[in-house]
Amino acid sequence: MNIPNILTLARIAFIPLLVMFFYLPYAWSMPLAAGLFALASITDWLDGYLARRWNQATPFGAFLDPVADKLMVAVALALLIERYDSMWLTLPALVIIGREIVISALREWMAEMGKRGSVAVSWLGKVKTTLQMLALLLLLAFFPGTPLAQVGVVTLHVAAILTLWSMALYLRAAWPHLSRAM
Repeated sequence: MNIPNILTLARIAFIPLLVMFFYLPYAWSMPLAAGLFALASITDWLDGYLARRWNQATPFGAFLDPVADKLMVAVALALLIERYDSMWLTLPALVIIGREIVISALREWMAEMGKRGSVAVSWLGKVKTTLQMLALLLLLAFFPGTPLAQVGVVTLHVAAILTLWSMALYLRAAWPHLSRAM
């Protein structure tokens, strides 16, 4: 157990707190939920940075980091789907969740074939993730219909478009291996 892995585990431990803060009936609960999500997003970057910097990357961390990320994002999106109760938020949220499932399965399958590098994280994935985290932060922090929440919805749509684009690039890179397996 090292600090990067502890940060990753903390991200998972934040999930029930995020849900609890989201549902508290106080005006300060939304900014608190958003702040916790922001802290989780920072630990996502920090654990990877520290693991590389201190040469503390572990197989456990390599497994757990993407799981923690996807759990935190999926839970936040599920909470927001309920809050907004709107196709305009639900559709990009489902695109993002669906893409994560597809790409996780693709990466696992490619790893079994010894070709995981074919579907490594790209610059587009990093931009998508940054916009997605910004959108979720805004949507968690502000009530639906407020100007910053509307910016969050638009940013989530842009993230969903980048999500589809990056998924298409990953599938195209994996296609030679997928087509041989059919």
